[in-house]
Amino acid sequence: MSRILLIVLLLMATAGAIVTYGDPDQIARARENLSLIFGPSNASPAPAPAVQIARSQGGEFAFRAKINGVVAPMVIDTGATSVVLTWETAKAIGLPTEMLEYNVDLETAGGHTKAARLTLDRLAVGNLVEKSVPALVVQRGQMKTNLLGMSFLDRLESWGVRADKLMLNGYPELSASTHRRPHTAVD
Repeated sequence: MSRILLIVLLLMATAGAIVTYGDPDQIARARENLSLIFGPSNASPAPAPAVQIARSQGGEFAFRAKINGVVAPMVIDTGATSVVLTWETAKAIGLPTEMLEYNVDLETAGGHTKAARLTLDRLAVGNLVEKSVPALVVQRGQMKTNLLGMSFLDRLESWGVRADKLMLNGYPELSASTHRRPHTAVD
């Protein structure tokens, strides 16, 4: 018992001396040694949230998102600088469509239109949740599909396509209480 106590005291003294001199590499090694003795820290990050979206037969990545708590169909569009909602979806999720100012010029697959800027309180794709997401709403009847553009995708740690699956990866969270596996978004 006294031998273990002596080793612990030597390690603590070494760690204290290293911290005093401020060598980052030595501090990291001392922290590893102490965590081996005293066990791992409880503040380790939880696994990053992730979502997989299968390519549809039409070649697009379509899924259902939750916008301000309401389920809405969406398609990934990496060419869209912003999340773009149809007027009908905006109305369905309770946005004040009649009060929006449609003053943003927008080029869509269907041609030129006007859109209104707004911020979505919450946009969730599976277990990936972002708050205060900049978005656009197009005028009534101008688009048939909601687009998940770069104003959402740029907030992720990474995203990419592998074998007809779009992989969306969020940043790790600091609470290590749950273990998460990739979520599959199903339309």
